Amino acid sequence: MSQLQEPCYDIAHLGHVEMLTDKFEESLDFFTRVYGLTVSGQDEASAYLRAWDDYEFATLKLTRSDTTGVGHIGYRASSQAALERRVAAIEASEFKVIGWNDGDLSHGRAFRFEDPFGHVFEIYFDTVKYQHGEADKPALKNNASRFHHTGAAPRRLDHLNLLSEDVTEFRRFMETCLGSRVTEMIKLDNGRLGGCWFTVNNKGYDLACTEEHGGGRGRFHHVTYAADQREDILRAADIFLENGVHIETGPHKHAIQNTFFLYVWEPAGNRVEIANAGARLILDPDWEPVVWTEADRKKGQAWGLKTIETFHTHGTPPIKK
Repeated sequence: MSQLQEPCYDIAHLGHVEMLTDKFEESLDFFTRVYGLTVSGQDEASAYLRAWDDYEFATLKLTRSDTTGVGHIGYRASSQAALERRVAAIEASEFKVIGWNDGDLSHGRAFRFEDPFGHVFEIYFDTVKYQHGEADKPALKNNASRFHHTGAAPRRLDHLNLLSEDVTEFRRFMETCLGSRVTEMIKLDNGRLGGCWFTVNNKGYDLACTEEHGGGRGRFHHVTYAADQREDILRAADIFLENGVHIETGPHKHAIQNTFFLYVWEPAGNRVEIANAGARLILDPDWEPVVWTEADRKKGQAWGLKTIETFHTHGTPPIKK
């Protein structure tokens, strides 16, 4: 593993993503009625949403803005001591420190910092766990809430994808600040990394970073929620079709990470994926990253579907011309 001597589990999991929208009401309608998240709470600026089996109060913070893209990315530490270790490591690095904030409706005190490309991250330990009521009480007590059948109804937050001008530098940031491991990567013929897939636990990945082709800075590629089975993705495609949602690509299967995918654009233009990631876990403690070549990627996705051009060029916020 690059730089890390052994796996670091100071960070428990990806906790939440703040998405910015300049069409708040339309975006909120999409995420609740069509995509199938539920609102846990709301303040003047944001709605706090979660999938039916997310244990935290919110995994998507949808925030009113005059632009689109990502506001920040939140990771939960595995303990208070782990949080303090990560903060010390970040402060000792050359990466930009923003500092502590008091949190919001969904979690307590958090420490913010920034990657070299303008994406804001935060780590926290104290969190608000979702408390179901009688109306959404699950039949099985080990579920966070009842399955509600609304829209595509994914089960949980899975991952997000960010864009950067230098994936190698972003990799250094993730390894240094979050203790992430790389599970898979794309190595281009010119030697650059075209993409890296990172994990902080035993999931195949919780964050991907791919190369920015549009000339932007700090842009967002997509956020993904996971469904239980492939059939859920096919059903979601019909739901999106019936509701006039722009389907960008899929349903199909990725070669990298094996994910069965479907990508759409929500009303403000942010890309959203619903996926079946299966049960692919990285249990090998000295896992060596899988390297995909440029020739590998030119073959397309797992079953031969060619990656469409907008998947490489579209990100939020859009590039001003």
